[in-house]
Amino acid sequence: MAAAQGSPTTAAARTGQSGVFKLEGEAHGLADRLPDLILDALHVANTVAHGIHGRRRAGTGETFWQFRQFQASDPATVIDWRRSASSDHLYVREREWEAAHTFWLWPDISPSMAFRSHLAPISKRDRVLVLTLAIAELLVRAGERIALMGLTPPMASRKATSRIAETLAAHESDAAVQTSLPPPARLSRFSSALLFGDFLDPPQTIAARLNEMAESGVTGHLVQVLDPAEETLAYEGRMEFRAPEGSERWIADRVETLRPEYQRRLAAHRARIEEAAHRIGWSFLVHHTDRPASEPLLTLIMRLQGMADDYRWKTQTSAPATGAGGTP
Repeated sequence: MAAAQGSPTTAAARTGQSGVFKLEGEAHGLADRLPDLILDALHVANTVAHGIHGRRRAGTGETFWQFRQFQASDPATVIDWRRSASSDHLYVREREWEAAHTFWLWPDISPSMAFRSHLAPISKRDRVLVLTLAIAELLVRAGERIALMGLTPPMASRKATSRIAETLAAHESDAAVQTSLPPPARLSRFSSALLFGDFLDPPQTIAARLNEMAESGVTGHLVQVLDPAEETLAYEGRMEFRAPEGSERWIADRVETLRPEYQRRLAAHRARIEEAAHRIGWSFLVHHTDRPASEPLLTLIMRLQGMADDYRWKTQTSAPATGAGGTP
């Protein structure tokens, strides 16, 4: 790719004869692809949900109640009379976790994300959309609040995933959505951000944006989505590289000779992004579009489980002794 500002990878390239490395033509708009993307997202969400064992969590539709003794400061309306009838004490029934956590979602759907090589079955753009919709579905099922960064307020409705998909389709061509960085947005303190993109902008630019978000008290997770051809520069011979978000072009006579240096620069670029994320306590994950979407999603959910104090994912072994658990 014509590497803007020294970016180490290519988002578009092609041969003069076969055109095997070119931007995927957008035959249909996002709205036309939404039904299939939503079905894919629901399938991935269900696959991941079945892959998580021993998780019990309080939330909308999945209530996990616990009981405590009635206190003088409690109103009489909160007394659970059924539970109290079997004891000499009055008991109050309450959800184990009263407040839902807010997750701000951001999928990068800028022009460079439309790329798909011969090695992948799906474009980067469609994969980040599937990941975004799938994690949205899982979070809503768990009783959390989700929002599309810069576009929607937090919501916990079971229709939230569809609303996010519809919002993305309605704003697909907006300048704010076409950028390759998360938009400046007012995020609630102690909430979390889940960012999906290729993160090929200059590392210092990405780090500055992450720092702004962290300074507002937001924790987060980055999922870098790349085509396998971008990872390895899997091409030979004469190639023309084109910048998908500009007019830059560059021709390489023997592109295979560039592979070692290309891979070194990509690794160095990724290391700087990962360092910037870890410096502020965020996680970083890499996903390639020739792999199943369930893989990064399961890893992401398990990382949320590993931060139970922040995200309140409860395992069966850590559930309180009193109370009754609903089906997760």
